[in-house]
Amino acid sequence: MHNPAPPARRPRRDSRNRGKTIVGITYDLREDYLREGYSEEETAEFDQPSTIDAIDQTLRSLGFRTDRIGHVRNLTRRLARGERWDIVFNIAEGMYGLGREAQVPALLDAYGIPYTFSDALVLALTLHKGLTKHVLRDLGIPTADFAVVTRDADVERVRLPLPLFVKPVAEGTGKGVTVASKVRHRRELRRLCRELIKRYSQPVIVETFLPGREFTVGIIGTGKDARAVAVLEIALRAEAERGVYSYLNKEHCETLVDYFLAHDAEARRAGDVALAAWRALGCRDAGRVDLRSDGRGEPNFIEVNPLAGLHPTHSDLPILCNLAGLSYRKLIRAIMDSALKRIPRTPTGGAAGNI
Repeated sequence: MHNPAPPARRPRRDSRNRGKTIVGITYDLREDYLREGYSEEETAEFDQPSTIDAIDQTLRSLGFRTDRIGHVRNLTRRLARGERWDIVFNIAEGMYGLGREAQVPALLDAYGIPYTFSDALVLALTLHKGLTKHVLRDLGIPTADFAVVTRDADVERVRLPLPLFVKPVAEGTGKGVTVASKVRHRRELRRLCRELIKRYSQPVIVETFLPGREFTVGIIGTGKDARAVAVLEIALRAEAERGVYSYLNKEHCETLVDYFLAHDAEARRAGDVALAAWRALGCRDAGRVDLRSDGRGEPNFIEVNPLAGLHPTHSDLPILCNLAGLSYRKLIRAIMDSALKRIPRTPTGGAAGNI
């Protein structure tokens, strides 16, 4: 027999007053998982309290009321109690499964609650680097040739020319990426694929190595309203792990990496490729697209981060926005403005439905 959901406790809101809008915040706090016994690397994609504080305080400074929800299990419990929010600011990465980034959006969709950033379909697709590259390659967006390896036998079918680049298919923050990721011999390829599959319990993606410049492009907006804010070039210092934007280099970016805005023709092409990929995948509100150039100086899509880190001084997206003259407050406001456009408006100018 179908059991109806408990009656929703919806916040009262004057539709003309932003200050009455309640914004729930969903996130995975790194220290919570460290206390449960997970390692530093396993929790690398999760947020520090300072990030949540910055988002919360900025939303309040913009006139919103906020409510910290936390991870998907907290969200589930609170929804079951009948709690609701006008909109959810979602940066929860999830811990388990290849669809982990899609868990919070899927749950919010089930309850008809709007949220920031990309939907469940986009987040499930883009976490898998191989499937994302299949889609973009079919749409004519440049990306390095690749193969997905799920078991030892798959390695023998990889016919890509050396050198190659190998990494887990569904990780971020450089997890599984070291100087050993650049493979120059077939025996190295077999060994590294076996090690990564065992360590991360997921397939690996093997790509033709791109020897050129490395960029990350910040995107704000959705669909035709999306724009490339800036193209950030990533340059490793002498003390960094050489030749690769690795987990170690990302974790200690303040001392190992130089970031600067790039404006030349190659960088502009990177911005164009990034924006085309963002729109093609249906990403929303804000995020980053990572690219690297081939030997001819042509930027190629590497991966997209539709849930980009939002630490004000440590994360790439706020770093590049700040360098481009867009303050952290303006970035958060742009995210909210983009998300709020998806909520139907009443004839009096207020939002319909849950808000």
